[in-house]
Amino acid sequence: MTLKLKVSVTMRPTSCRNRRASSSCFTFAFLLLLLNFCHIASIAGQKSESALTVVENTEGGGAEEEEMTVDEEEEEGELEVVKPTAEWQTLKPGQAVPAGSHVRLNLQTGQREVRLGEEQMKYRTQEHREQEEAQLSFSPEELKRAMKKIKEDLNTGRKDPEQQDSVASKFRPLEELKKDMAQLDMLVETDFQIMKRLLDQFNNSNSTTEQRLSILLELEYMVHQLILQGLNSSDFRLQESSAFVLGSALSSNPAVQVKAVESGALQTLLTSLATAEPLHVKKKVLFAVASLLRHFPYAQRHFLSHGGLQVLSELFKADGGGILRTRIVTMLYDLISEKELISQLGLDSALDASHDERVRQYSEVSLQGELLEKGWCRLVPQLLESTEHDFREKALRALLAMSPVCLDQYRSDSSLLGSLVSLRVQYEEMVQSEMIIGEENGYFSEIMELIDALQIKMK
Repeated sequence: MTLKLKVSVTMRPTSCRNRRASSSCFTFAFLLLLLNFCHIASIAGQKSESALTVVENTEGGGAEEEEMTVDEEEEEGELEVVKPTAEWQTLKPGQAVPAGSHVRLNLQTGQREVRLGEEQMKYRTQEHREQEEAQLSFSPEELKRAMKKIKEDLNTGRKDPEQQDSVASKFRPLEELKKDMAQLDMLVETDFQIMKRLLDQFNNSNSTTEQRLSILLELEYMVHQLILQGLNSSDFRLQESSAFVLGSALSSNPAVQVKAVESGALQTLLTSLATAEPLHVKKKVLFAVASLLRHFPYAQRHFLSHGGLQVLSELFKADGGGILRTRIVTMLYDLISEKELISQLGLDSALDASHDERVRQYSEVSLQGELLEKGWCRLVPQLLESTEHDFREKALRALLAMSPVCLDQYRSDSSLLGSLVSLRVQYEEMVQSEMIIGEENGYFSEIMELIDALQIKMK
């Protein structure tokens, strides 16, 4: 450490007014300077070895004094650090000063005094003073206690090897962590890379049946996630292809149906149907919805609770060509028919308990009541206005399936009554034509039987 002191000695002008006294004056000044130098050196030497620079100053001033500039504070853990200001303040025994501070020894009082150094004073402004006051949040006593506590903790840790081992055992070495992070960075794969790796493993001749089954499950999950992303895409082509793939995967696959409902696929599909999508996209989305609902009463209940029939109703009304109307009516007919079939099979006492559970689940699906409430008894007859025989057939089958809850509305629907009469005359002629060419039970005969059955129910 280097301690640089600037010592200035100021003599009173009244002590040396004549030339004969000048010699004694300078002798006195020299002795006084030497005495102060020894005194300061002894003070500095009590703490550490220091380099001392003495500069004689005979310029006028106040009291006899010597000044020193401290370039670096001695590292002493137990010292109280003084905060210098622009004014001289007395240093107490055991106090330390910050680096760059200006320290002097007042020869009149014998006390050391400190203030800000010249460089500090040069750049010190009111803003600096305010910042320093704001930053000073700890008292000197608090800082001293904190430093003492740190030293005690360090000493305790060095003296207790078992504690060091215990702490070290809780953390992994830095080099080991670096290796693991490097491996993680290398193992990051895209969805495409993962699927390619799984397909390679599946096609590997050394893979067992269990391994291939596990790979298929992983692929099923990944494909499912990709499909949902495609359904939410803004590109109509991706929406159409994703809906078709999802519908194909859902068909007669209960495991996929369960995962689709749990992941929110039903809500996504209904949203697609409710938005202004092109016709070819809606056809594929409707196919996926039908595949999800068939033979899955849990999904059917969710479909009804999420306003599925209302979405289909709006879609039915907006479809002028009849293509979507036919697919919607066919889906509704299939849902009604499968519930009736399960109920009829439930009369067989030889069936197992799992069938009873399915009957219970279907009983919670109030499809017929929802159809009546949402106005489908009035909507489905509109499909009979189509010129397509297939459309008419689908409408007649659906009307018969809905008759338990819709008969009263059928009877009051004059348009339906007139359509049935007109269609029966038309198909009766077509049946005659079929019989002429030898087709006694042809397609038109089947349609006419449907008309007759509906008219009988309405009478």
